[in-house]
Amino acid sequence: MTDDNVATSGDDSPTDGEHAPAPTDVATSGDDPPTDGEHAPAPADGEPVPGAATASERAPAAIRGDDVRVARGDKTVLRGVTLAARSGEVLGVLGPSGAGKSTLFRALVGEIEASSGRVELLGEDVSRLPLWARARRGLSYVPQTPSVLWDLSVRDNLASYHRVVHGRSSAATVSAAIARLAQRVALEDRMDVRAGELSGGERRRLELARALTRPPRVLICDEPFAGVDPQQASRLGDMLRALARDDGVCVMLADHHVEEALRVCTRAVLLLDGEVAAEAEPAAFREHPLVVGRYLGSWARTIPPPPPRP
Repeated sequence: MTDDNVATSGDDSPTDGEHAPAPTDVATSGDDPPTDGEHAPAPADGEPVPGAATASERAPAAIRGDDVRVARGDKTVLRGVTLAARSGEVLGVLGPSGAGKSTLFRALVGEIEASSGRVELLGEDVSRLPLWARARRGLSYVPQTPSVLWDLSVRDNLASYHRVVHGRSSAATVSAAIARLAQRVALEDRMDVRAGELSGGERRRLELARALTRPPRVLICDEPFAGVDPQQASRLGDMLRALARDDGVCVMLADHHVEEALRVCTRAVLLLDGEVAAEAEPAAFREHPLVVGRYLGSWARTIPPPPPRP
């Protein structure tokens, strides 16, 4: 096999002291490759390296449901739902009433048993584990229905739940722990108020504080903004987003306050008739044809058309 850099016919070989000319660079595509001492331009700050996976893409799902099906008698509520959410993400599960959102959440946390499918928590198959066992593995749940102890103060609500989660502790330990929780959800000035006297937003924040008694890896909130005025909903939404951003908690929520939910979420899925129908980041989600036609568009159809012009 001959060397391509040395002529084998036609020209004489170089004499002593002479050197064969260096082969010319041949451009194979586009611009010439960088010369010696030059480097390909680096991506700008904040710009992803082409072909490189982001940290969130490489990370395993914090919670995952595979082909989750739930049937009640002759009615199929969930028809093989598959979705996943990662640590540090806020995933919104949105859809009209009756789409199966609450049923999905109850199946993920173990409050009801799925008819078939698989649920993974931090890579572990927890499909057959009850709610309390999933909670011990880092899954917290704020249900749609009120769960506070109405006749107890905020302080006693938090102390009671602390004992349930952590068992017996010294009074000083409990006091310090519940003070931190109250401060985190901005209830430190309401500690001696009965839960039944709280506003809707304050009650929801108390339920959130209870869910944080054991620091969660995954937090599932069903209708967290229900019965809450817009200002309180925005405050609560900021708290949920901070949990994901600052603590790396995987947050999953469902709510009919669509604008607030999409403001908080980093990604949203549309559930229709017990199936995942669409998935996108918030801006694209708003414009998705199925979202507009089957979900958000339903609002517009309830508004009567304007009267004809004279």
